[in-house]
Amino acid sequence: MFDTGNTGFMLLSTSLVMLMTPGLAFFYGGLVGRKNVLAIMMQSFVSMCLTTVLWFLVGYSLCFSGDVGGIIGNLDHALMRGLTLNDAFAGTNHIPLFVFIAYQMMFAIITPALITGAFTNRVRFGAYLVFLVVWLLFVYFPFVHMVWGGGILQKWGVLDFAGGIVVHAIAGMAALASVFYVGKRRGSDSAHSIPLVALGTGLLWFGWYGFNAGSELAVDAVTAQAFLNTDVAASFAGMTWLTVEWIRERKPKFVGLLTGSVAGLATITPAAGYVTLDSAVIIGILAGLTCYLAVSIKNRFAWDDALDVWGVHGVGGILGVVLLGVFANTSVNAAGANGLLLGGTSFFIKEVVAVVIAGAYAFVFTYGALALINRFTPVRLSEEEEESGLDLSLHGEKAYL
Repeated sequence: MFDTGNTGFMLLSTSLVMLMTPGLAFFYGGLVGRKNVLAIMMQSFVSMCLTTVLWFLVGYSLCFSGDVGGIIGNLDHALMRGLTLNDAFAGTNHIPLFVFIAYQMMFAIITPALITGAFTNRVRFGAYLVFLVVWLLFVYFPFVHMVWGGGILQKWGVLDFAGGIVVHAIAGMAALASVFYVGKRRGSDSAHSIPLVALGTGLLWFGWYGFNAGSELAVDAVTAQAFLNTDVAASFAGMTWLTVEWIRERKPKFVGLLTGSVAGLATITPAAGYVTLDSAVIIGILAGLTCYLAVSIKNRFAWDDALDVWGVHGVGGILGVVLLGVFANTSVNAAGANGLLLGGTSFFIKEVVAVVIAGAYAFVFTYGALALINRFTPVRLSEEEEESGLDLSLHGEKAYL
């Protein structure tokens, strides 16, 4: 009944996407100070557990079961009711439905974890857990349904191969809103372990092959195209960021190379299975330039997005969706569309409108949700707690002796 090759590939891809969350924890952990490394890493790891619980209870059903107004699913499959081991996923070549459920769950886990890099060292753990649940319910799950689950944007013709809208744009704009609400860090805090950042980047890059190539949900020519596009865009973006920073600061920076690569990965994500290899090169170069500029703008305005979530993931995701509207080519993927360069003006407009709506909604909702949560439990740490570090003040643990 099931295609063993496709099923095996999707199990591997699911495992790779799962690995991205520990990779993110290492990436973020290395970028903060020694007294806050456990706290930021725990925010990623706890999403693996809490998001899985929520996905089992209602998440999968709200994303992929039924349709309510084109915005959200229903609760027909809450607690995985009505699903059996032998159910096949209807959208591709005979993989078990349970594999698709697990694969999509890994996306749900990492998306809110991305936001934590923006407000690092400032937010109480309990408030973060409440925010995690609320944000998934009212931002992530609706956009998964609208874009991938048969909702209004999918029916309109909006494409997003692996999460430019659904993951990076909404997480990045939520990150910016959280920075504006929570405010700046007290005191200074800088990267304590660049090797940890490198380890995290390697794990993210490795996992991204499952993130992008796996989004074809089968093994075919589009899978190979998405895989190669992912690596090429990341590499060109990394070299572009490195070159620009080298020219401006007179030294080649390792963190810049790593950050630029992640920007390229985020930017190619929505387009990976819809564009040619030549387009992936252009997307990578533009990702390095644009995301570097976004981080420079953030620094100029003194927005305390500690780990550049908005500049890398938010701007990268938005740019990737717009460039998908420009470069999409049905010769790569017949299930896609032709972009602006091939006469697809209406498709380009749909992509731009969709990502603007998604980003604006994520920003406004996130700001309002944090304000509401703060009425019931304090979101921001006290000055004394920040000074002593979150590892000790919140968790009673130390990363290093």
